[in-house]
Amino acid sequence: MAIVFVLIALLVVAVLVTGNWYVWRRLFRDTTTGPGAVRRAGAAVMIGGWALTVGALVATRGGAPFWLKQALAWPGFLWLALALYLLLAVLVGELVRPVLRRVLERRAAATAADATVPAEPIAAGAGAGAAPSEVTGGGEPAVGDDGADGVEGEGSGSEVSAAPSRRLFVSRVVGGAAAAAAVGTVGYGTYGVLRGPSVKRVTVPLAKLPRAAHGYRIAVVSDIHLGPVLGRGFAQKVVDTINSTQPDLIAVVGDLVDGSVKDLGPAAAPLAQLRARHGSFFVTGNHEYFSGAEQWVEEVRRLGLTPLENARTELPHFDLAGVNDVAGEREGQGPDYAKALGDRDPGRACVLMAHQPVQIHDAVDHGVDLQLSGHTHGGSCFPGIWWRGLRIRRFRGWSGTGTRSCM
Repeated sequence: MAIVFVLIALLVVAVLVTGNWYVWRRLFRDTTTGPGAVRRAGAAVMIGGWALTVGALVATRGGAPFWLKQALAWPGFLWLALALYLLLAVLVGELVRPVLRRVLERRAAATAADATVPAEPIAAGAGAGAAPSEVTGGGEPAVGDDGADGVEGEGSGSEVSAAPSRRLFVSRVVGGAAAAAAVGTVGYGTYGVLRGPSVKRVTVPLAKLPRAAHGYRIAVVSDIHLGPVLGRGFAQKVVDTINSTQPDLIAVVGDLVDGSVKDLGPAAAPLAQLRARHGSFFVTGNHEYFSGAEQWVEEVRRLGLTPLENARTELPHFDLAGVNDVAGEREGQGPDYAKALGDRDPGRACVLMAHQPVQIHDAVDHGVDLQLSGHTHGGSCFPGIWWRGLRIRRFRGWSGTGTRSCM
């Protein structure tokens, strides 16, 4: 087992080193004419960025002081995202590179053909021994597409000097576009996080729901991930957004935090301001079990939320149940569907809070009408959307399983 782990670790390191060398080559080596400050600066930025990323990962997993986690988290995780999109952008650039070079080569050939004119007949007595030749307009030596002077007397000298210039120009255009696309994508994503959550309204039909409950509003929020990156200010934006929808019920379906109550208790304090006619409810996600699930269950209870630990409550129009996340199985606190859903009236509609969408199969087996989940982050960042879609069919939005629904 240890050998397998070492081999996998070596493979990961090899892939990372190769990928970063490739990005450095395309962005810094191929865009410069020789060794110098730009290449050294590029190498320093990439090495420094990965040092911050590794530091952030080690700090968040290794119990470092919270202030150190905060100092490393923003630059470290931003670089991780930027490195991913730089690699993707440079790979896309490989498709553009030959096309752009071909366009420039054709343009240069057309320009050279237009600039070349036949020589005039030599007048009698004016160098009768001279051989006929071609001259360019203006009588100057040919100039390559980069503006470098051709070498007089060497037939294809301008083409030889122009080819490296075209390659350099193409590398700079493609590299600059790749860097701009990566920085723009990460910047837009960061802005989207900092401005707070957006509201998506979804109408879900439930056959067993009585007519009196039509229009019932459930505010579902998941994966807030309060931690070294997102703190009290972000929590306040989440609370304000939820309250602005005037919900009848609030469901917080896990992954509330990435840290201990000691470090993040003040950041979670705004949750006490949540307001809904039938209350606010909470179930654990996998990250709670990395952060002290029992302590956080007590903390959210203190803040006024009702934890549903494999439990159920009867609301006026339907049953609301909640199960622990599957990550709790390692601590003997996994989901218990029989405890949460047993002995209930099957004629009443049932809504289940369960952090991971994959729990829908157990929910269907126990007659649940609607499951509220999170965990997938809507597919995360691209290409995570494709990867999530391959692993989890219901990873975003609302979907149905026969007469059952998952959101």
